[in-house]
Amino acid sequence: MARKILSTGAIMLAFAPLVPVQAALDIGDTVPKFSAPAALAGKTFTFSLAAALAKGPVVVYFFPAAFSTGCSIEAHAFADAIEQFTSLGASVIGVSTDDIDTLSKFSSQACQGKFPVASDENKTISKSFDALMQTRPDYANRISYVIAPNGSVAYYYQSLNPFKHVEKMLAAIRDLPQNRDKK
Repeated sequence: MARKILSTGAIMLAFAPLVPVQAALDIGDTVPKFSAPAALAGKTFTFSLAAALAKGPVVVYFFPAAFSTGCSIEAHAFADAIEQFTSLGASVIGVSTDDIDTLSKFSSQACQGKFPVASDENKTISKSFDALMQTRPDYANRISYVIAPNGSVAYYYQSLNPFKHVEKMLAAIRDLPQNRDKK
């Protein structure tokens, strides 16, 4: 690995090894089933992934922090597209490490009361999906999964940029065997 001494005395790594960032859960892996405190339109309840999967595919998307700019953009985008997801038989759940009181407000405002968000304050869910930020482990990373009704990962997309998650998740839902004739 080549190093260069900068004028400040700091060392710059010029040829750092490239390590691909991957989700702990790959396509085809069985996801951990979870139940968590959640909010929809400001009302709290217990979300169950198993119960949601019994109705069809589920988009589980992790986001760093309610009311931050990127997370609000992403939540608005999912809210705007929720009818497209439901027409394909899919549901959406957002997950963050925020407390349930914060997410209750977020569910009404940014999510526009159109889909629930779950609190993973103890980070159990995020750890099981390997969805915690490496550099800031108190926060979930921005990663989205399409979970097939059989409980396996059909697709995942990871990017801190909030603009492509909805588009990528919709494309993956459309590509599921039960939706291919609906394209």
